[in-house]
Amino acid sequence: MATLTTSLKDLYEGESDRAYRFRYALLGFDLVTILFVVLSSFVPSHPALEALNVAIGVTVLMDVAARLVVGPHRGRELLRPTTWADFAAIASFLAPVIGEGAGFLRILRTLRLLRTYQLLDRLRKDSDFFRRNEEVVIAVVNLAVFIFIMTGIVYATQHRTNPDVANYADALYFTVTSLTTTGYGDVTLKGTAGRLISVVVMICGVTLFLRLAQVLFRPSKVRYPCPVCGLQRHEPDAVHCKACGTVLNIPDEGGD
Repeated sequence: MATLTTSLKDLYEGESDRAYRFRYALLGFDLVTILFVVLSSFVPSHPALEALNVAIGVTVLMDVAARLVVGPHRGRELLRPTTWADFAAIASFLAPVIGEGAGFLRILRTLRLLRTYQLLDRLRKDSDFFRRNEEVVIAVVNLAVFIFIMTGIVYATQHRTNPDVANYADALYFTVTSLTTTGYGDVTLKGTAGRLISVVVMICGVTLFLRLAQVLFRPSKVRYPCPVCGLQRHEPDAVHCKACGTVLNIPDEGGD
């Protein structure tokens, strides 16, 4: 048991290339799972599809169990929103076995994208594109997570009673038109709960959308912490820190 715990700890928290490959594989699994959630919402129930649901649910369950085993503070891990989202997703993926129609909870798997932040340091080392566009990538991830979660909520609460929301595409369409303030009006949410959901989409979605626009259109800067005051971002050709005047030695990424 101790050997297994040590091996898991190395995979989830270690600094070896093997550990980072494992965590990149987990990230890939999360992305594939999200794609599966979206596409399966358009497909009628089928034994093969239910088998895939169960397989994904068991895999997620093993991942959550491993995180709890290697985590130094298991109680704190259990209190994380992403952990509870995992539990809800596990229940929904195993719905064919336990007989509950909680499939819409699978969209909560998008919260696991937030765990990509544990790979930030490695991504900065491995990817020149990520180093140059880190804030844009994070803003896109935050906006995508919000869109998929709200789309799942809209679909779950409306598709049985609202003829305007017949499938996941209708829910996604409503979410995007609301957060961009386009508001065509051809798809609306019914009742008080629907109006409250619309308010959340508009307020939170517009905030995230404006954040993305801000990082896209503001002047480009590079991340290089000032050794004196700690200012993180500077112009690419900066010689002195704008905040304290310290001489900087920002590496030229264009050189060999």
